[in-house]
Amino acid sequence: MDYYHISADALGKEAKVPLLKLGDSGEVFYELALEMIRGIQENNAAGRRTVYIVPVGPVGQYPIFVRLVNRERVSLQNCWFINMDEYLDADGAWIDPDHPLSFRGFMQREVYGKIDPALRMPEDQRIFPDPAAPGRIAGLIDQLGGVDATFGGIGITGHLAFNEPQPALSPEEFAQLPTRVLAIAPETRAVNSVGDLGGAIEDMPERCITVGMKELLSAKKIRLGVFRDWHRAVVRRAAYGEISASFPATLCQRHPDACILVNQNAAQQPY
Repeated sequence: MDYYHISADALGKEAKVPLLKLGDSGEVFYELALEMIRGIQENNAAGRRTVYIVPVGPVGQYPIFVRLVNRERVSLQNCWFINMDEYLDADGAWIDPDHPLSFRGFMQREVYGKIDPALRMPEDQRIFPDPAAPGRIAGLIDQLGGVDATFGGIGITGHLAFNEPQPALSPEEFAQLPTRVLAIAPETRAVNSVGDLGGAIEDMPERCITVGMKELLSAKKIRLGVFRDWHRAVVRRAAYGEISASFPATLCQRHPDACILVNQNAAQQPY
């Protein structure tokens, strides 16, 4: 594809979704954390709640976010964090929070557990999609009046959260997919096993619960961070490729306020 031959200097020109080219990964994580903080501060000042859909991957923004919350005394009392997804065990239930892959465990240890108790949101405002009640996410979002921002990354197959490609669907049909239980694509399991388990792919969970494309795309803003070697191709297809359920990130091209944050490494030409 021609877009794989776009140079680092030319990347972003005539892109179908805005790209913010930054320096190292730390700059990407800082910008994501700052977007989170600023949105909360603006809503707090206006007496409005803040509703974010948040990932565990990327995670580099969280130490910065936690530090800024504690240092600037940013109250999260009127915030709702809806996590994108969680791995499931063989019985279709959440994996144990003590499991090294558990997103629930990560958020408790590395985010909520490190925020001053006087500032952090109540436990019932820290939401994960539940395989026993997947429809709760859409209902909660409606009840809260919508999502302020979706934060996340882009997977090797172009997936957002665990919304893997479904080429048989039209982009419009794919964009309406709700929160649901899914089998994880082999490519995703392989890539995640390298990053999380030293390549032990047979120990990677095979199923997950994911917030749907409908909920992700409903946010007023979408901010995605890319920084890995293989993101060089991913960001080009997301920003220049045809909108298709074969590469979910391309649906961001239709969003009125989406932006992909790109570090120097991911900006490099793939080949």
